[in-house]
Amino acid sequence: MKYAAPVWLPGGHAQTIWSALCAKKRDRAALPLQRTRWNTPDGDFMDVDHQSASSGSRPMLVLFHGLEGSSASHYAQAFADWSAEQDIHLAMPHFRGCSGQINLAPRAYHSGDHTEIDWVLKRLNQEHRQRGGSVLVAAGVSLGGNALMRWAAEHGQQARQTADAIASVCSPLDLAQSGAAIGQGLNRYIYTPMFLRSMKPKALAKWAQFPGLFDKKAMLNASDLYEFDNVFTAPLHGFKDTQDYWSRASAKPLMSEIRLPALALNACNDPFVPLRSLPQKNEVSQSVTLWQPQQGGHVGFASGAWPGHVLDLPKAVGSWLLSAAGQSLLRPQS
Repeated sequence: MKYAAPVWLPGGHAQTIWSALCAKKRDRAALPLQRTRWNTPDGDFMDVDHQSASSGSRPMLVLFHGLEGSSASHYAQAFADWSAEQDIHLAMPHFRGCSGQINLAPRAYHSGDHTEIDWVLKRLNQEHRQRGGSVLVAAGVSLGGNALMRWAAEHGQQARQTADAIASVCSPLDLAQSGAAIGQGLNRYIYTPMFLRSMKPKALAKWAQFPGLFDKKAMLNASDLYEFDNVFTAPLHGFKDTQDYWSRASAKPLMSEIRLPALALNACNDPFVPLRSLPQKNEVSQSVTLWQPQQGGHVGFASGAWPGHVLDLPKAVGSWLLSAAGQSLLRPQS
């Protein structure tokens, strides 16, 4: 991806924050989303938002959101706009508890949940084929991208039976380094409070469902993601502690095992995905393409005249995915 930030939007923090809050997210009126509630194998539920194409045979894009994201996130809206332009099906699964209603099981979601990714992709693939479709590609943003890459690495050659190509966007593929970075310096005062502002109430709701599930006082006192993950995310999902979670859930150490076309996009100035943490060519398989532009921030990549837009990101990632899957675009890129 060739990207240069507008002269009026310098630096990783500005490119991250402005893109999320102020930049234009759509070129056209939003198409209606149809929400489907799935019952999960463990007695819980997951909500999936769908945007349909003109026929069942059109390709499908599955978009996994990031930490505390949803189908309303700025990047999700931009991907929905691009999907409508290209007339492809879009499915946006919500991780447990992220669709606006607390989930039922004594768990939430986490960065390495490749088992959940596998279940979602296989079900969507089956439904897509029943409607006459054949091509399915997937993208994951931030947390969702790490989980998606973990899935591809875990399943190796068999992943090709479920998806034709995948992409991670600004994903913390080395969770330990990214987790440390988000808890330091300016990040600690900008992004950490933003995430904890929604994560702590969800944790409280989970404690109300299952009193004693975790140390409520320690959770409320958590001042960064390390402390929160140590008391909530890690123990609820089978990890010993934060260090164990961040180590075992990271995709980067396993990316040499990926055997389907995969794109990893990371800006070198991402505020909390450090440059030193990004995978290099000798650390990934030949199936993995690395895009590491100098600018872009964290899921930013705003372009154009003030106030800018974020439409180039889904165009670049989406067209790569379709090309890797052997599909040409329905409509030329503008």
